[in-house]
Amino acid sequence: MGNLKGKRALITGGGQGLGYAIVEQLIAAGADVAIHYHSSKTGAEELKALAAKAGRRAEMFQADLTQEAQAAALVAGAAKFLGGLDILINNAGDIIGRRRIEEVDGAFWEKVINVNVTSMMWVTRAAVPELIKAGQGSIVNLSSLAGRKGGHPGSLVYSTAKGAVLTWTRALANELGPKGIRVNAVAPGLILGTRFHATHTTDESAKKTIEGIPLGRAGSPADIARAVAFLASEYDGFITGATLDINGGVYAA
Repeated sequence: MGNLKGKRALITGGGQGLGYAIVEQLIAAGADVAIHYHSSKTGAEELKALAAKAGRRAEMFQADLTQEAQAAALVAGAAKFLGGLDILINNAGDIIGRRRIEEVDGAFWEKVINVNVTSMMWVTRAAVPELIKAGQGSIVNLSSLAGRKGGHPGSLVYSTAKGAVLTWTRALANELGPKGIRVNAVAPGLILGTRFHATHTTDESAKKTIEGIPLGRAGSPADIARAVAFLASEYDGFITGATLDINGGVYAA
């Protein structure tokens, strides 16, 4: 992964969970980073300090990415700090809560879609001109196994949003390929050790899921971070429009 040395990366939702691990991995690979956070300021501060110790440049930026103006300001601030952008990691997202179809109202639907899909669109649209300037750009989007299989009961809207991320990835790869920008996605399965699953997955549910995983274990944030760093590092490669499924063998496209 040494070919990330000096590359300039913006990571959304970088203050906790998978985003935190991804930022750590990119720093270790030699990238300079702009760390976006919404409420996880402490984690972003820790990563900024880690980057300084590693001799990499890092800055943290707070924004509500469901707001177009804030998303645009984030990208502008990150590009100004880094002197441009080579890599965009669209990691921010959340299930918000588990609701079955009879419990879904318009406000809940809109919030989940905005957090997981619309926010990604605002950030990416603002970042594309900077990636084009770089000559070769790489975008990695975080989807989910739920976007492949439909998820567990109560994750209907979240699964729909993450399925949209997969389609968004393929369509955007077609659109941006001629401009030298690759667009790929990762679709994690059960990844324990994050606030996401600590909040929304019971121990009983996790145990039952693990019983059906061929590798016999849940994934870790590091499993995802390594894959994201690989896709990002292939900034001049031939992989685009692809989704890397990281689920221990539960699902294979």
